[in-house]
Amino acid sequence: MSNDEVIDTLNDLIETCKDGEYGFRTSAEHAKSPELKSLLLDRAGDCQKGATELQSLVTQLGGEADTGGSALGAMHRGWVAVKATLSTYDDKAIMEECERGEDTALTSYRNALAKPLPPQVHAVVDRQYQGVKRNHDQVRELRNRLRAAS
Repeated sequence: MSNDEVIDTLNDLIETCKDGEYGFRTSAEHAKSPELKSLLLDRAGDCQKGATELQSLVTQLGGEADTGGSALGAMHRGWVAVKATLSTYDDKAIMEECERGEDTALTSYRNALAKPLPPQVHAVVDRQYQGVKRNHDQVRELRNRLRAAS
């Protein structure tokens, strides 16, 4: 894999992280439960840290790191706000949207890990992938609790 391809892959993951950060922050703004707000802000912080780490890797590889999210992510964030409004800012609906966003993040990380990344890059991407899986599972568990309560 060329250096440029590695940088492109990392920049795609940076977009994924930024999308997650913005999505979780937007969701936290609409969540009613203080516990949920706190959880979502924590997840946004994790995504921000992941993006920063990947941006550093891109710079080390001599590339220019992406600093924003994707167009799809912007649409997803818009959908979070619309869906939340339509469902009267229901926490369950917000968590369903967060889970869908985390599904997308899992796919992005799996696709990156399927590529022949240099070992040091692969190690960082794999560690972050494990974090995305934990986020996804936590979001799904909370969503299931909210479903059961309604």
